[in-house]
Amino acid sequence: MKKGTAITFTVAAAGSAITTFSAGHIALTAAVTGVIALAAAAWRLPRSARADIAAVAILSAASVLLWRLSANMPQLNDDGLNGFSANDWAAPVVTYLFLSLYADLRPPADPRRYAQARALATLASLAVNVITI
Repeated sequence: MKKGTAITFTVAAAGSAITTFSAGHIALTAAVTGVIALAAAAWRLPRSARADIAAVAILSAASVLLWRLSANMPQLNDDGLNGFSANDWAAPVVTYLFLSLYADLRPPADPRRYAQARALATLASLAVNVITI
């Protein structure tokens, strides 16, 4: 299991460790994801696309926050592959989904650059989830 600020305790009957993360830890993870996504969007999108830049940052942070809070259970937080849990892999998928839905509902002015920003935000979501949680 990953070391960090996770709350780990042992169930006396089962004798196995159960790992969940505090809401503050999850919120910090989401905030870091949002800041990195903001930087990526500001780099790839034109300055005139302020709404899209803000949306990439906000939706990236919201996707991580909502997913990690709703799926904060030991079965999904335990590392199946060394260093990677199911939640580590799923959070970026949700980020990609949120950003794709946004682009479908409000088509960006420059779809190619938006796709680049979405890809970078998705990669940021994966990296931050693996490193911080």
